[in-house]
Parts: sequence; structure tokens; C-alpha cells
Amino acid sequence: MQEKFLDYLQLEKRYSPHTITSYRKDLGDFYSFYLKTEGSDKIIKADKKIIRNFIVELSENNISKRSINRKLSTLRSFYLFLLKIGEIETSPVETINSLKFYAEKQIPMSAEEMEVLQDTVLINVDDVLEKCIVEVLYQTGIRKSELCGLIFESVNIEGQQLKILGKGNKERYIPISSDLTKLLTEYLQIRKPQEDFKQYFFVNKKGKKLTEKFVYVVVNKYLSLVTSKQKKSPHILRHSFATHVLDNGAEISKVKKILGHSSLASTQVYTNANIEQLKKVFNQAHPRAIKKEEL
Repeated sequence: MQEKFLDYLQLEKRYSPHTITSYRKDLGDFYSFYLKTEGSDKIIKADKKIIRNFIVELSENNISKRSINRKLSTLRSFYLFLLKIGEIETSPVETINSLKFYAEKQIPMSAEEMEVLQDTVLINVDDVLEKCIVEVLYQTGIRKSELCGLIFESVNIEGQQLKILGKGNKERYIPISSDLTKLLTEYLQIRKPQEDFKQYFFVNKKGKKLTEKFVYVVVNKYLSLVTSKQKKSPHILRHSFATHVLDNGAEISKVKKILGHSSLASTQVYTNANIEQLKKVFNQAHPRAIKKEEL
């Protein structure tokens, strides 16, 4: 029944391969737990108590609340699917709430830190692929999964734009700068993909598709050279891109489109990253604030 559900996500919901892989892993974790504790592989018969016991075991294994909630979301979708096709009458996850937690604040790189990274560090780096990884993530704001899955034909060097296949298989186009175009052209001179990986624009030194782990390691290495911030991940570069372009006057609706967000609320998170600057603009420009200063 799990495979039937995953086929439904792929063929009808048109979820990305990356998302389906996550769903598969979450279901696999629950399947293993059910087999171990119930001595059965019929997870279709799971009840609320078993779901709660699963949550307890995950917590005892120091799995983060965020990850536990993601697994609960997967199980909700799975059992809703079973309800839809008439395999069950009630969902065991129906009355189970997600765990409450305070999301760790994501602090973007400052414009000054990125300037040092680009003009002092990367300019002296000989590894063109690693330079491309950092620059593409920061200059376009794409996700690490989108960078790894970037198709060769989706990179329009002459037209200076990328075609990105994002979540839900939604396509979007992102313009790229002349400097980034020049760097990508330089990368093409050393690109040597294996036959099975020719479709991907970025390949590693063995000619294979990039892994997300490799991208993370590269980004973390270079960000560590210019910042002491705790979070030094590809997502921080995406966060930094959004924050910096919004700080420089970009329209939030256009940034939403570039990032591939389905709702404006997701993009609005980045408008809160520099509240001090917003206060400064208010104090300098708003009539009420100016009048108050004059009193």
C-alpha cells in the first residue's frame, strides 16, 4: 500500500523526486517501528496509541521536533490517502497534534560578509565548480536540491537565465548576471560528465550528479572563512539572497516568484530579517516620525 501511495504522490500530486524520497524514508521508519513493536507489517491497521508510541521513541532517540512533525505530516497524508480510497474508516493520526517548538532564528549573511567572500576569498579559489556552487546559490536564491537537479538544457548562457524545476514540478525562470554567466561559461570548459549524467549541468570531478551533502560541505567550508554564525548552509545563502534583494528595494511579489514560493507568507519571513533597517527607514521618512523629532 505504501508504493501505491508513493505512486499517487508522483503521478497525481506531481511531487518532486526529492520530496517523494523524503516520504519514502518517513514511511520506512514507521514501517520498521511497527514491525519491531507489533510483529506485523500491516501498518494499515495502526491505531492512535501506536502513532503516539512512535513519537515517544523518536523523541527518546533525540530526533528533533521539526523532524518528528515532518514524519507526522507524512503519516497524515498516507492515512488520508487510505481514507480516500476506502481502505480505512478513520485515520489514527486525525486527533494527534504536531509538537510545538520555537523555530531557530535563521540569521542571513550580511552584505559585508558576502562582499568579503566574493571579493577576497572566492576570487582566489581555483576550483571553478566550488565557486559556481556558492555564486549560483547566492545570486539566484535557488534551493540546493534545485542546483543538484539543474538540467543542462535549462541553462541559457546567451539569454542569461536559468529554468528551474521547483516544488510541485513548477517551472520558474531566473535571470543571471554577466559575471555569473562568465563563471558558468568557464565551468563548461572543465565539465566532463559520465554518459549517465550528461543531462545535469553540474557534475562532480568523477562526472556524476552532485549530491546535496557535497553542496552543503562546500558552502559550509567557504562561509566558515568569513563568518562566526552558527548556521552556514546552502539555505542561509538562499535566505541571504532574499534579504539582500529586499533590502535593496526589490518588490516582494517578484522575489516570491524568483524563490518559487507558493504563498507570499513564505517570502514575508525575509522581510523581518533586518527590522532595525526598517525602523531606520521609518524614523527618517514617515511623516509622523519626522514630526515627532521636531517637537
